[in-house]
Amino acid sequence: MLLGKRRRLKRIMKDGKTVIVPMDHGITKPVAGIENIDDVLRKIDGLADAVVLHKGVIKNSAYVEDMEMGLILHLSASTAYHLNEKVIVSSVEKAIELGADAVSVHVNVGSESEAEQIRDAGIISELCDSFGLPMLAMMYPRGHGIEVNTETVKHAARVGYELGADIIKTCYTGSTESFAEVVEYVSVPVVVAGGEKKSEAELIEDVRNAMLAGAAGVAIGRNVFQHSNPASIVKALKRVIHSSKPRGEIYEGNLVAGGRR
Repeated sequence: MLLGKRRRLKRIMKDGKTVIVPMDHGITKPVAGIENIDDVLRKIDGLADAVVLHKGVIKNSAYVEDMEMGLILHLSASTAYHLNEKVIVSSVEKAIELGADAVSVHVNVGSESEAEQIRDAGIISELCDSFGLPMLAMMYPRGHGIEVNTETVKHAARVGYELGADIIKTCYTGSTESFAEVVEYVSVPVVVAGGEKKSEAELIEDVRNAMLAGAAGVAIGRNVFQHSNPASIVKALKRVIHSSKPRGEIYEGNLVAGGRR
């Protein structure tokens, strides 16, 4: 891996683990909690490892320039009217211009525009290699008749890995044992999406179990920026993630070196 990419990854992955807070939801639909993103950024800066933002938010922010967290420019978008049909709305070059440490792309495996999304992610991964910029791939099994289960999540994660992603974000499969199957199917870090708003206890339990399975951390948005105290929940996530044992050790007698059973 190129030196530039390694250096930028270290801004996002601390000791191979990360707490990422995506706040790219405003294009999808108006959601509570991101009316003033700078306010959220101030509250979680120095706690979260990185944030995911769209270019318009970055350009208009009065805080991004001075924040300590890593910055990831999201390149994909769709509205709630065509939720699964992601298109590319920015570029690797724009990410560099804006001072981003990485880019992210979203691919819905099983959607009607799956082919275009895969093509775009593959091209972007090559550009990232050329510029030394890491790529986070948000990989989900989504589309008409597509079920979310261990096999479809494994497939989606593998697609991102095969396309050249440096970090894979995907949904939690519900148990340590099942998510271990996802983690062991790729050889790049896998982070867990937060999904819909849930109780703090349920969120922390899911994250703890995902870490036992070998996850490298989380990419959690709504459960952070819609929390009554974003700093508090990020601190709780950080304690679980950055104090967990590294992938490859034995967990509960089921997982052995390298994540293999």
